[in-house]
Amino acid sequence: MAGWVMFLVGFGAALALMTGVWAASVLRRDASLVDRYWGLGFVLVTLVWWGLAGWPLLGLWIVIPVLLWGLRLSLFITWRNWGHGEDGRYTDMRAGRSDGAFAARSLVTIFWLQGALVAVIGLPMLAVVRAEAVWWPLAVGGLLFWAVGLFFETLADAQMARFRADTGNRGQVMDRGLWRYSRHPNYFGEIVVWVGFGLLALAAGGWWAVPSAVLMILLILRVSGVTLLESRLHESRPGYADYVRRTNTLIPGPPRS
Repeated sequence: MAGWVMFLVGFGAALALMTGVWAASVLRRDASLVDRYWGLGFVLVTLVWWGLAGWPLLGLWIVIPVLLWGLRLSLFITWRNWGHGEDGRYTDMRAGRSDGAFAARSLVTIFWLQGALVAVIGLPMLAVVRAEAVWWPLAVGGLLFWAVGLFFETLADAQMARFRADTGNRGQVMDRGLWRYSRHPNYFGEIVVWVGFGLLALAAGGWWAVPSAVLMILLILRVSGVTLLESRLHESRPGYADYVRRTNTLIPGPPRS
């Protein structure tokens, strides 16, 4: 099957998934349900593309990493957000709009947008499942990057969850564990994961898919990740300015005195 046909099928699957999540969000008045399905979206398109390619064993180079990364991310976000209601980002978007108007707007600007991004950003997965061969040294390097990144973001998320579970830390700045060396160690780990996916695409000859991994990294840095969170934390955490002064933004390093 032609690669562009496979892409369109995966694109449609991602939109179908996000449309179903949107319907549930309208019933629950909680658009942040979309966050729980971001990782699962990549799992879905990867499995769809792998199936369309005939389930090749070579595809396991990317299928297994995506399964482990995507399921962990979705399960963690579901657990973290359980019982907390709609995220403030979406509540702000909802303000001043009727439920019907917000539902129509959110379908396009939140749910379908994220579905489209899943398919476009997921092109490294398509490249690998369609590959007839991979260059083993680069593929192993990609897996090493992926493993280090997954470990880093998993540990950072666990440390932050433990910090938040202690009511005595409410309103305080998390500067322990990995967070002592980076203000966003979870995003650093996520970026390293996507460097790994990009290298796996290159190892499979899918140079054309590398910009998709770069796009994901730019989104983390400039749109939905570091930049957005930094602005919110400066407003809500009194000691955050001092934390910024002594701690690297992303790449872990020794604290400055």
